[in-house]
Amino acid sequence: MEEDLTTGFRFYPTEDELVVFYLQNQLEGRSGDSVHRVIPVLDVFEVEPSDLPNIAGERCRGDTEQWFFFVPRQEREARGGRPSRTTGSGYWKATGSPGPVFSKDNRMIGVKKTMVFYTGKAPTGGKTKWKMNEYKALDDKDNVSTIPKLRHEFSLCRVYITSGSSRAFDRRPVEVLQTGRMLTNDVAVAETSFFVGSSPEISMSGGEHVDLSVDTEMVDGLTEPIWEWEQLNWP
Repeated sequence: MEEDLTTGFRFYPTEDELVVFYLQNQLEGRSGDSVHRVIPVLDVFEVEPSDLPNIAGERCRGDTEQWFFFVPRQEREARGGRPSRTTGSGYWKATGSPGPVFSKDNRMIGVKKTMVFYTGKAPTGGKTKWKMNEYKALDDKDNVSTIPKLRHEFSLCRVYITSGSSRAFDRRPVEVLQTGRMLTNDVAVAETSFFVGSSPEISMSGGEHVDLSVDTEMVDGLTEPIWEWEQLNWP
């Protein structure tokens, strides 16, 4: 990988690549130093957002748009508690419901939660432009459970500043995004164990702002989730 990180290198992975390649390799212990020069291991919830660009992977420190981190599970979370998302100046707050991440062949491969950083103390903090997408991978070895099981040892977080651009993350051609929208109903029917909600943050394999909301009247009368998000055990 290092041979490919030449001058002018920019890291613009799709969500499919983030989950299937980078996160899965980290979970299986296959990420080497070259990957960690792009996506380092760091508990981002212990660091002020404004400091993250300076301690991002050395190959991405010149990026002004987004920064990526492998975030290990906190000890308190491993003991059954809720993770701490509070820094010295504020806190990260989840917005909306977690959304599915689909592969290029329309398989559900992970889940994404979007968070916004607020300064001050909850619940009266001030909203900032700092946002985060936290990705967790499905356990691809679990073929028995009806409810998808998440891997919690590591998550992959993408930190960015709201730019107002609808294509700040997804660099794929526009026609690919349009194809993704047309596939939405097929995905909802094929993934019968999953209900796609109305969160604007849900996306196929990239593109933070690709709207994959589904009219439930079109999915065989489906009006309620087949399983609740709480069943995923994602605090």
